[in-house]
Amino acid sequence: MNAATKHARILIVDDELINRKVLEGLLKSYGHECVSAESGPAALELLDKSIDLVLLDIMMPGMDGFTVTRAIRKMPEYADLPIVMVTALSAKADRLKAVEAGANDFVAKPIDTTELGVRMTSLLRMKNYHDELKDYQEHLQQMVSEKTGALRSALAALEHARQATVQAHMETIHKLSAAAEYKDEDTGSHIMRMSRYCALIAKPRGLSEDEVDLILNSSPMHDIGKMGIPDAILLKPGKLDAEEWGIMRRHTIIGARILRGGSSKYLEAGAEIALSHHEKWDGSGYPNGLSGTNIPLSGRICAVADVFDALTSKRPYKNAFSNERSLEIMAAGRGSHFDPELYDLFLANIDEVLRIQSSFQDA
Repeated sequence: MNAATKHARILIVDDELINRKVLEGLLKSYGHECVSAESGPAALELLDKSIDLVLLDIMMPGMDGFTVTRAIRKMPEYADLPIVMVTALSAKADRLKAVEAGANDFVAKPIDTTELGVRMTSLLRMKNYHDELKDYQEHLQQMVSEKTGALRSALAALEHARQATVQAHMETIHKLSAAAEYKDEDTGSHIMRMSRYCALIAKPRGLSEDEVDLILNSSPMHDIGKMGIPDAILLKPGKLDAEEWGIMRRHTIIGARILRGGSSKYLEAGAEIALSHHEKWDGSGYPNGLSGTNIPLSGRICAVADVFDALTSKRPYKNAFSNERSLEIMAAGRGSHFDPELYDLFLANIDEVLRIQSSFQDA
């Protein structure tokens, strides 16, 4: 026998004991291991992955060889298991029936040992190739699985690092924004409220999730230019004169200059908001006197949110107005100070505005 077919495990199925013994002796002389069954049901019970080939008698009582073959072929794990029919039948129809049932080959009784050896060698070699191919495919699948797992782990680590970097970046932005607010004698709660008001307006305006996030995290920088305004003006308890007011208005330009020129989309959006959040819908705002939709959308959104929080908060030059009074003042600015659509969205979500307000109170 060929080396590729040595040490195979053969299942012999025959209802005659003498036939089983003869086949066992022959196969053992070839170096194979034998398992014997006296019936079809017994053979199916003995069938497992260790079986390399089945020698199957056709003419058996109860469950004949054709039925056993069909039963084996119904199990996907044995689709490539070689089955050799051992039969005394010689009619062409019987042989075709054996092939249709799923048999790979057949030998006639009385058995020619040379013929049986040749047929078994061919089938076992083919099974060996199939097994090697399956092992190779399983090995490839395992490699792909391991590589995929390693790639997922690497991507997860990369994403974790990215998120950590973004988090650090956002913390820096918020600390920088808070620094400007502290100079204005605010605890920093202003930027927490105001940024959330902005997001609350941006979402029903139809902005994408990423755009809403951009406004939420960039709007806290709207007054960062106040760091360049002298304390004597910024903290003056009374009304500013014309010269002082001119200096105060420059915080928009200073803020934009501080924030522009970097690679961060948040800083660029912050620069746009810093420069435009005091522009007015009718063109009477500053620093550039823009009007209508010429004012960036982010600036128009911030204008509504910033004014509401400024009105309802205590400042060096005024006490806090009530929510009711603040909304009355803002209503007069609809279509002049504020983009009317954005003002209406703000008002439509006033319950959520008040919830945010109560969640972020000054200490």
